[in-house]
Amino acid sequence: MSERRSILHMFTPGAQMSPFDINIAVDAGFDVVVPHASMGLNDVPALTQDAIFSRGPKGVKRTAIFIGGRETGLADDMLNAARKAMVPPFEVSVFADPSGAFTTAAAMVACAEKLLERDHHVGWKDLNVAVVGGTGPVGGAAAVLAAQAGAKVTVTSHSDLARAQRVCADLEHRYGVRVTPLIVRDAAQRTALLADVHVVLACAKAGVRVVSAEDLQAAKALLVAADVNAVPPAGVEGVGVMDSGKPFAAASGKALGLGALAIGNVKYQTEKALFEAMLAAEKPVYLDFREAFATAKRHVP
Repeated sequence: MSERRSILHMFTPGAQMSPFDINIAVDAGFDVVVPHASMGLNDVPALTQDAIFSRGPKGVKRTAIFIGGRETGLADDMLNAARKAMVPPFEVSVFADPSGAFTTAAAMVACAEKLLERDHHVGWKDLNVAVVGGTGPVGGAAAVLAAQAGAKVTVTSHSDLARAQRVCADLEHRYGVRVTPLIVRDAAQRTALLADVHVVLACAKAGVRVVSAEDLQAAKALLVAADVNAVPPAGVEGVGVMDSGKPFAAASGKALGLGALAIGNVKYQTEKALFEAMLAAEKPVYLDFREAFATAKRHVP
């Protein structure tokens, strides 16, 4: 009998699965991709066991689960729920990447790390990192990665201090990192924030400028600014979407920019590689932004 076809079940709490993730899963080699939409956390155990018990010990090796959605905490909980539902030897690999946030954050931090090491000869330890517009899924994952690497991380919001506080408290609870919430509403607050920041990770919504050229006149210590916004205007003024270590104007005189498309190229390769890892695994693997970060570092040019 020929090898069984590979099947990827894609769980999302949203109304539909991201076409981006479906495309990459197919490009990575899955034969059949099945989206399951509008799923709650309580739905995960039963659907997981439906997936693992229906194909036998050989077929289960050709089965995997992907978890999407828009909330990192919920995706984390769904991954853990799927893992607890496994009944070895009926066990499959699970990969969580809500809104592509885990692989995007991993690519962003990995690319920034490469510039810090290659051009500035420093690592993350004790650097001041501002995750600007950081209360969303990309910002939260990036904050954890930078903090785990030894940076002093501040997560900012331009409108809602309470939300920033909730996000930071959840990250501390889930991952044991210390990150500081901060409200930054006006130019004076941005100037104060940037005065001693070494790395800016701009994670605000598309089309929202969070750091202006005027703000950068206060950035006397800035080494790297990474911006995931590909929609004009740039999140960080002076950083182009294709920039990958290109100098731009800041008070430090040594700031290097990372643009959205440069980060996106590494993100795509990272996500595809993690899908491929599930297909190739002899034993089940469980993948989130930490495994994504290790993979992204291998794909930074």
